[in-house]
Amino acid sequence: MVTEINDQNFENEVIKSKIPVVVDFWAPWCGPCRALAPVTEKLAEVYTGKVKFCKINVDENPEMSRKYKVMSIPLVLFFKAGVQKDGSLGLVPESALKIKIQALL
Repeated sequence: MVTEINDQNFENEVIKSKIPVVVDFWAPWCGPCRALAPVTEKLAEVYTGKVKFCKINVDENPEMSRKYKVMSIPLVLFFKAGVQKDGSLGLVPESALKIKIQALL
């Protein structure tokens, strides 16, 4: 399951998470974002209990978009122990995301 998060709960959901977190910065008008959504949904099922998957709408949450310097979307950021460890820009294959997720575990 991919959890929809916002500026207000970002810290609790991502920074304070006990397990690694994958955050998808997206917007409903973004075609590549919509194409990436089923990939992150599938990976969320594969890594249930090991990695948390979240998505944050950049249009509705400017604070986190600014903080993480989101200039293009989709932007997927990978967090472990509250620290950003990696990132992936654009529509990338599932295999590329899996490599980055494995590095968090």
